[in-house]
Amino acid sequence: MKILKNDLQKYFGFNSFLKGQEEVILKVLDHQSAAAIFPTGAGKSLCYQLPAMLLPGMTLVVSPLLSLMKDQLDFLLENNIPAARLDSTLQKNEYNAILERAKKGELKILMISVERFKNERFRSHLEKMNVTLLVVDEAHCISEWGHNFRPEYLKLPDYQKEFKIEQTLLLTATATNMVIEDMCTKFNIYKENVFVTGFYRDNLFLQITPTAAYEKKNRLLQRIQEAPRAPTIVYVTLQKTAEDVAEFLCTNKINAHPYHAGMETVIREEIQNKFMGGTLTCIVATIAFGMGIDKKDIRRIIHYDLPKSIENYSQEIGRSGRDGSPALCEVLAGRDNIHILENFIYGDTPEKHSIFELLRTIKEHKGFVWEIKGVKLSNDLNIRILPLKTLLVYLAMEKIIRPKLTYFDEYSFKYHTEPAGIINNFKGERQQFVAAVINHCHTRKIWTDVDIQGILRSYDTDRQRILTALEYFDEKGWIELQARQALEVYDIMTQAFDLEVMAEKMYALFKSKEALEIQRIHRMVGFFESDLCISKQLAGYFGEYLEKERCGHCSFCKNGKAVLPDTTEIKPLSHFEFNAITVVFIEAVGEQFTEVNLTKFLCGIYTPVFSKLKIKKLPNFGIFEKYPFLEVKNWIGEMMG
Repeated sequence: MKILKNDLQKYFGFNSFLKGQEEVILKVLDHQSAAAIFPTGAGKSLCYQLPAMLLPGMTLVVSPLLSLMKDQLDFLLENNIPAARLDSTLQKNEYNAILERAKKGELKILMISVERFKNERFRSHLEKMNVTLLVVDEAHCISEWGHNFRPEYLKLPDYQKEFKIEQTLLLTATATNMVIEDMCTKFNIYKENVFVTGFYRDNLFLQITPTAAYEKKNRLLQRIQEAPRAPTIVYVTLQKTAEDVAEFLCTNKINAHPYHAGMETVIREEIQNKFMGGTLTCIVATIAFGMGIDKKDIRRIIHYDLPKSIENYSQEIGRSGRDGSPALCEVLAGRDNIHILENFIYGDTPEKHSIFELLRTIKEHKGFVWEIKGVKLSNDLNIRILPLKTLLVYLAMEKIIRPKLTYFDEYSFKYHTEPAGIINNFKGERQQFVAAVINHCHTRKIWTDVDIQGILRSYDTDRQRILTALEYFDEKGWIELQARQALEVYDIMTQAFDLEVMAEKMYALFKSKEALEIQRIHRMVGFFESDLCISKQLAGYFGEYLEKERCGHCSFCKNGKAVLPDTTEIKPLSHFEFNAITVVFIEAVGEQFTEVNLTKFLCGIYTPVFSKLKIKKLPNFGIFEKYPFLEVKNWIGEMMG
């Protein structure tokens, strides 16, 4: 134990472990897989960072967001830990240099997104790396019962086996008992290797403030003016709300800035750096901001709009008061935006006929290898990208398809060395092979396209050898290689399924998921309005029992039960002239018309067909944004009946 504390001091300058850290680290150093379920800010990252320095090989960390990687990497580099991240913001020479360091064993920690595993080029490099430990950050994403399910995460156990990574460490702050069991089953982690440190924090004041929609801005301003320089995150649902509220605060002399996924990565990073450095005191953000942000002195988390679920609420308030000093976590709570939250969920459910079309494509496909371009398929079927990925995972679980790999359809490069010069670096059969590769490359003005099929027809070789050669030329600096047009390759395992039956089964899964997500929203509203201590309820939701009935630092203990107002005044749908608000849409969408598409249009919900036809620019898009989706859908059915 003393030796471990010496290592902690040596590498990170800490004198002692936080609750649970040492137990997890000892399991990992004993070459066992484990899971750390610690609240936000409780030091999960150290559970892999210290073992990474003590284990023989490299630790591979999978993170869902750029900000998660950036913040953790900054901390590691400050402590002179050999670590790096691979992401799309890197210049080509930086990316290649990181891969070389990883293959040579010069890195102890490499951070990637889960999508990187599907990259053909990365996979070929990963096979040459000595990876000892796979770390899955935000591991609740692997569970369909979790609040942020990501279908790509379901493939992680397969990747672990494929690349022969012996042990896994799962990290998350928000997991119910059902989610923990699901996560650990997928990675074969024993119950005794799961460490949960509890969710209760006595330095957070949990405030539920019933607030009418028209009062929100002024209530927010009053709260921030109490301590204008206190680091604050204001969470909103929509990107346009982030812009609007930040502008209002700036007009009232509060140093605030919006932050959302619609902004350029460079601008988002600049805002994040200013907030971390203290030159920006208030960020008005969608949930794109905050995951992995290790700023210890955040004094206020204010939910201008309701969070999406109890899990999201727990995760978001956990970003405050990490220094142990008091922090305020306030929800300006009303029922006005509940329908907007619900509409996001309805927008993710594909129509049954779209699922049927996908299944028919698979059933009628000639051959057993199926290649797809995700964005094109999404547009063709009118299914959003994330639900489409989920559908493909469901079909893989039904053993209808099996994901094989992702490769790039197009490779091109710029010559830095004359073609003959490259060929002359080789002798014998290798020279013949390189000549066959070079001779099937077609130069335009600057870029040269690689005709992989032409090479395969003219020379007895395989695709992997061609790519290895191109990578080698790139590493030598003879060419500058680029890959474009990702294709996902699946094996078709069976075409012997009933189209109607399978389409109904897949649609039922989505409807079940939809109902679960809607239920989350209403469970959260019930949580805020309940006649129990908020802290006790929150701990109980995640399986932690607090003996005392009242925490003394929440609005229920201070003021009693909250009742959320609903102040949005909306006209009955019968007051609208149906033809007047729908005729332009119906003409524009043509044969792509469905009642569900019209409902999404009127409720302001994006769907792929809208982008292709520029539907979002039409009049009346989002006119029923604040109306319940099902109510609008039923009204349309009646009007068209």
